[in-house]
Amino acid sequence: MLNPVTDAFAADLRTRLPAAVFRELTPAYLEEPRGRFRGQGGLLLAPGRVEEAAEIVRACAAARVGIVPYGGGTGLVGGQILEEGPAPVIVTLDRMRAIRAVHADENVLVAEAGCILTEVQDAAEAAGRLFPLSLASEGSARIGGLLSTNAGGVNVLRYGNARDLCLGIEAVLPDGSILKGLKRLRKDNTGYDLRHLLIGAEGTLGLITAAALKLAPLPARTGAALLAVRDPAAALALLALARDRVGEGVSAFELIHRAGFDFIAETLPDLRRPFADPPDWTVLIDLGLGAGQDPGAALEGLFAEAFEAGLVSDGLVAQSEAQRHDFWTVRESIPQANRRIGAISSHDISVPLSAIPDFIAAAGPALARIGRFRINCFGHLGDGNLHYNVFPMPGETRADHEPRRGAIKRCVHDLVASFDGSVSAEHGIGRMKVEDLERYGDPARLAAMRAIKAALDPAGIMNPGAVLRALS
Repeated sequence: MLNPVTDAFAADLRTRLPAAVFRELTPAYLEEPRGRFRGQGGLLLAPGRVEEAAEIVRACAAARVGIVPYGGGTGLVGGQILEEGPAPVIVTLDRMRAIRAVHADENVLVAEAGCILTEVQDAAEAAGRLFPLSLASEGSARIGGLLSTNAGGVNVLRYGNARDLCLGIEAVLPDGSILKGLKRLRKDNTGYDLRHLLIGAEGTLGLITAAALKLAPLPARTGAALLAVRDPAAALALLALARDRVGEGVSAFELIHRAGFDFIAETLPDLRRPFADPPDWTVLIDLGLGAGQDPGAALEGLFAEAFEAGLVSDGLVAQSEAQRHDFWTVRESIPQANRRIGAISSHDISVPLSAIPDFIAAAGPALARIGRFRINCFGHLGDGNLHYNVFPMPGETRADHEPRRGAIKRCVHDLVASFDGSVSAEHGIGRMKVEDLERYGDPARLAAMRAIKAALDPAGIMNPGAVLRALS
């Protein structure tokens, strides 16, 4: 059993740590973006060095006090919020945000976990390189949280998840020891890869404090197009055609349903919309090409061939970098519009690429048996990740359907499981999806996960109740 933070515990820490580590616990650290969780905490600590983070963990381990890591606060599954149980220590790394080194010739950047994603992107660009992880919350999400949740984003198709962009990890383990794993090696077969164990563990196996990150060459030329496709099956055929024609130059391939444009028109009327009458399905394709290659010509050639094949009916090719940026602004505004409408139930799912059209065709009728809803299906088609979100009809609110939320989620997730998919593609498990992991997870895998957790964190102090149910 864990113990709560006490005055005596806090007083002891004050004798061991600098005053700058101690912060006022403001409401921002007890909330999450959708308002579904309300947390508690006894003490907010902000270490400025890995040694200070280790001292915090050692003290918590000795006193059996829980630790909740807090990154940028952008998580949507409650991983950064502890609602029940003894009041924990909340650890923020926003004082650890140094770019420790940039090795442009090696395509490596070493950043502390408190760095905001845009800070890492800017540091890479200043060195003539690209850090390709990109997502809507990049202006507030921190590297530690992104690695802890194995974040995805829009460029997974070309560059992979956060896991694929990390060469080494520095972390504090649950006993307070420091894992000094910031090697910049592409090849290192010296036993278990603890880096990959910590990435995606959501702070349940240790506290990531720094990372060696992979960089890539900056594309010499970029381009984008919005193409109206017949249906999701046509979108998949277009993806295959694009990759045949352009190869790895396809950086992102996003599927957008008409509902996304409609929600933007309803909630963000000042945002310029690309289509006066949006098509039912649209693809946003983004290219990053080398010197001497013309992305505009490549996209126009792709459109012509796809039109001839009956895959697309209309389209817009960006004529400038500003117009490309406008296309992406529309895509990245969909989550904001969703929040203003108010989803009854949101689902971050993935299914095999070839199963996406059948899943979408089956999900709508399945939900209609529960009630009348609006569905906004959009996401990273190139890697099979869909955001399949269910909304009330006009004139209703999500509160009107709260009693149905569980049935809606179960309906979508059961269908995902039937297609051999995942109920968490990139947002993690947190506390919201612990029951889902138990319901749909492979028993052998769950047993192995519990054994690893028990071996590394026998007292259960690291982010208690996240990913795996806290044992009483």
